[in-house]
Amino acid sequence: MNWLILIIAGFFETGFAFCLGKAKETTGTDHWLWLAGFVLSLAMSMLLLAKAVQTIPLGTAYPVWTGIGAVGTVLAGILFFHDPATFWRMFFITTLILSIIGLKAVS
Repeated sequence: MNWLILIIAGFFETGFAFCLGKAKETTGTDHWLWLAGFVLSLAMSMLLLAKAVQTIPLGTAYPVWTGIGAVGTVLAGILFFHDPATFWRMFFITTLILSIIGLKAVS
């Protein structure tokens, strides 16, 4: 169950990065709403990470959490912010995903 919580925490990490990117692009009320989403996503991510490390070793949970957030943020950047999807970016994202799977497999 705590692995599922950790994965959800990683998705919230992607969410707070996405909200920060959207807040950068907006002004007025929309800007403040995206910042509120950032704060909410950040809080949820941290709370869920804290819950997950109660049973998952910190040395495993933290890299998995940051890895999920990094992969999600790169994909969100490509899909929503028109970041480049070069061969080398996709290659290294793939190696990061394989590393996350590897950490889960050996834990």
